[in-house]
Amino acid sequence: MTTLKPGSVRIKVPGQAEEELVYVSGGILEVQPHIVTILSDSAIRGTDLDEAKALDAKRAAEEAMKDKAATLDYAQAQVELAQAVAQLAAIKKTSQTKLIDIGCKPKRQPV
Repeated sequence: MTTLKPGSVRIKVPGQAEEELVYVSGGILEVQPHIVTILSDSAIRGTDLDEAKALDAKRAAEEAMKDKAATLDYAQAQVELAQAVAQLAAIKKTSQTKLIDIGCKPKRQPV
């Protein structure tokens, strides 16, 4: 058992060719012989992440961190910044996968 930081998790579902990318806000990971369990406060499919919203959250957290007088708000801003950066990284990974999928053209078979 181990803790997870905010970031992306790749899930391989048996019977499906493609892996699914999911953003988790942190949590706990448990590995057993035949099963892996992730417990997280929130999980969002990579395709459902909103880049504009993540960028706004990142900017707001950076602004809050400029006011170091309020230590509680500063600590919360650090958490929010880490989550926003992790969401943006997950979005980037998802878009790279889409570009790879789009860029792969099947070769023509000889007739």
